[in-house]
Amino acid sequence: MFFENLATKLQDTFKKLKGRGKLTEKDVEVALREVRLALLEADVNFKVVKNLISNIKERCIGQEVLNSLTPGQQVIKIVNEELTSLMGETQSKLNLKSSGQTIIMMVGLQGSGKTTTAAKLANYLSRENHRPMLVAADVYRPAAVNQLEMLGEQLNMPVFTMDSKDPVEIVEKSIEEASSNNYNVLLLDTAGRLHVNEELMDELQRIKDAVQPQEILLVVDAMTGQDAVNVAESFHQQLGLTGVVLTKLDGDTRGGAALSVRSVTGCPIKFVGLGEKLEALEPFHPERMASRILGMGDVLSLIEKAQTTLDQDKAKDWEEKLKTQQFTFDDFLEQLQQVKNMGPLDQLMDMIPGTGGASKKLKNMAVDEKQLVYVEAIIKSMTKEERTYPEIINSSRRKRIARGSGTRVQDVNKLLKQFDQMKKMMKQLNKMEKGKKKGKGMFPFMP
Repeated sequence: MFFENLATKLQDTFKKLKGRGKLTEKDVEVALREVRLALLEADVNFKVVKNLISNIKERCIGQEVLNSLTPGQQVIKIVNEELTSLMGETQSKLNLKSSGQTIIMMVGLQGSGKTTTAAKLANYLSRENHRPMLVAADVYRPAAVNQLEMLGEQLNMPVFTMDSKDPVEIVEKSIEEASSNNYNVLLLDTAGRLHVNEELMDELQRIKDAVQPQEILLVVDAMTGQDAVNVAESFHQQLGLTGVVLTKLDGDTRGGAALSVRSVTGCPIKFVGLGEKLEALEPFHPERMASRILGMGDVLSLIEKAQTTLDQDKAKDWEEKLKTQQFTFDDFLEQLQQVKNMGPLDQLMDMIPGTGGASKKLKNMAVDEKQLVYVEAIIKSMTKEERTYPEIINSSRRKRIARGSGTRVQDVNKLLKQFDQMKKMMKQLNKMEKGKKKGKGMFPFMP
């Protein structure tokens, strides 16, 4: 989980405060000392930490906290607001033209994930009903063009390529191609270098001058920590960035770059990469990220993820089947696969209030996604008749299913029992719902 170390330490610190009926100035100072250490260990820029702690302390050592009935909660509220402010207050959206073409220039160092991020962003924009086209303008890195073409093929997305060594010529020709085919967003995958140098900046400046992009997005690897902020600062001074995309945030347990980049560069984080799949790119919401760090969850992102990933018609169909006791293992398997498409389960759990970073109960339980693989294997080892009528599965059938799925008979028994219990529970809930004269019913958010 991203921010895991920071989230755990902050939540443990504030848990001590929440247990106190009254706070003294010394209590607040001790807590803020722990917060300062946690932020520095998370590789947050030391100047950013100094200013943040100063702002929090100024607000905490005042009448609104020390004389409050719930001082611990007031401190958390202040920290949440200051973290949100640090990361940019509200979501910074892409500057997309209402008519004509929007040009987005993707820049960054080699190895930051720039080419993959360009494809992810094209995929995101396509889901938002835009018509994006990828442009292969990296003429130096071996296989850069081939990589972009392969990604475009996976997404069924157009990729403009040209047999030229001049990136300016390539992007200019791509604009003509986009105009004739009604593509309204161009994503320019420009060349990177191993480090910032004059040659790279000159080339990027020439491209910028030639096409006047609406967005210049810097792609940086969050796992490089403070170096990511330094790179962002260099690019911003030279090119005037409009935004930053942080990649590999799911692999960084510290998250210092996300907390520092806006404050140091003045440049907003617009997207974050949370995995290798081409769907694993999310708009960056400072207020939601602050809530997740403090263990307050992120229900809005969870709902948005469910709305874009789950088939809503299927969800209604499953609800009706559950109500009428017609829900089969085929339906269950389909449901399981849709939930898996929403992303890693530990990330989904972090979005639920009270289950994030420092929740020791949940950390001990540790969501094991391998169990889902076994469940899938058991169901797929059943015949069509067995999936529809699980009550016919006798002892010999259970042994056959266990052999076919590479599991034990006990695992098969456990799944059958859980499935039966779920159906019984839904039957009870349905009876309760029928007994209600008013209200929304028991299944407003299924599943």
